[in-house]
Amino acid sequence: MKETAMTIAYAVGRNLYLNLTNRCPCACTFCIRTMGNTAYGSDPLWLEHEPSWEEVKAALDAIDVCAYDEVVFCGFGEPTERLELLCQTADYLKQERSVRCIRLNTNGLSDLLHNRKTAQDLQGRVDIVSISLNAGTEEAYLKVTRPIYKEAAFSALQQFAADCKQYVPKVMYSVVDVLPKEELEAAQALADRQGIHLRVRKFDT
Repeated sequence: MKETAMTIAYAVGRNLYLNLTNRCPCACTFCIRTMGNTAYGSDPLWLEHEPSWEEVKAALDAIDVCAYDEVVFCGFGEPTERLELLCQTADYLKQERSVRCIRLNTNGLSDLLHNRKTAQDLQGRVDIVSISLNAGTEEAYLKVTRPIYKEAAFSALQQFAADCKQYVPKVMYSVVDVLPKEELEAAQALADRQGIHLRVRKFDT
């Protein structure tokens, strides 16, 4: 049985992470959620309910957010599932709390989630978008990520990344280092074609 809590904000090193939802349109084979109910020493991240704006604001107001290098939208779900709340929170952090850097860690499927172009929503709100590429080919991506959108997902992710380049100062792809060498090379080639930086991250970070 999953242990539930209301861990909305949690620190990882010098960054503050925000957990807005447990919903996600993917079921990645390496998802940290399948290995436990916490991340990097946090309190349980399975939410007893999706937090309201008032609950998110209260959690932020209890923290010196400016003490952190970045505020990161990344929890036990896909942050853009709650795009409106994400934008409202980012506006508050930028305008009222003077946060220097906001990052979004995402699976890149926001356009499919909302059935519209969404990258422009991030303009002036998010400084860095990190998109989980997870593979360098569609076949491998579908096998590893298992998105509910099936074959539509891989191209939508790439289009979202391209759109974000117009509105967000820094856009990157990420893959985990457990991928086979040929997949890492294919991911690098894909990123190079789009002019997007590829970050190869350790499986446990």
